Amino acid sequence: MSAQPATTTNNYRATLILDLRGVTDSVETVTARLKETLASVGANVTREESLGQKAFVRVTDRKNPAGIYIQFYFDGPGTTPAAFREKLRLDRTVKRLLVQSA
Repeated sequence: MSAQPATTTNNYRATLILDLRGVTDSVETVTARLKETLASVGANVTREESLGQKAFVRVTDRKNPAGIYIQFYFDGPGTTPAAFREKLRLDRTVKRLLVQSA
């Protein structure tokens, strides 16, 4: 009888800065799409939080001095953060992504 390896799940917090210039979708629509993307890479989203629009401390583009901050709390296997980053690599609505172990 072979023993199945136990799959470990880790807890994460993903903070995203959204750039919705030129996008007709609302923040809620983009948030729902991002939540579906997380689920597609094997994450179980436990909580989402909209932190609203905040001004950047260091402005790199005068035409874009602020961004919309969203946080997702989720659990999943250790490969989930890298898979999520890869899925969002070409997404123009996500300006920055930070995934931390929680």
